[in-house]
Amino acid sequence: MSLTLIIILIIAGLLLLLLEVLVIPGTTIVGVAGLILLAFSVWEAYYVFGSPTGHFVLLGTIVLTILSIYLALKSDTWNKIMLKTEISGKVNEIDMLKIHTGDSGKTISRVTPSGKAVFNNEFFEVHSNGEFIDQETEVVVSQIVDNKIFVKRKS
Repeated sequence: MSLTLIIILIIAGLLLLLLEVLVIPGTTIVGVAGLILLAFSVWEAYYVFGSPTGHFVLLGTIVLTILSIYLALKSDTWNKIMLKTEISGKVNEIDMLKIHTGDSGKTISRVTPSGKAVFNNEFFEVHSNGEFIDQETEVVVSQIVDNKIFVKRKS
């Protein structure tokens, strides 16, 4: 085996290790394959070229691995490719001054088992107790529990 092939195997193993550390979560076959390629390359260098060249290949592999992981984690590359979006959604927060148990309203969507309804000219997300309530149906607030408004058909 030539020294060029050993260097190619070391670079391939290093790329697989970087892929494992930076992209793929957990310990997977990619990381194990990278370690196997690095170990095989160093062993092959010792076997084919003897101890002095094997020592240089081993030292070079260790230094190159540490240096590439350090540069990959330290560089500004990740700031360029990372997502910068923010979540602007919010939880259904109920103003307890605007709605009370017993208030009457009308559904504006199907409540199957959740949907939208209007109470006192305000839109709210509502839930039923398992029944399906059609759109434009008169409903009454039966209970309010943990920021959830439960409704039932108006009798």
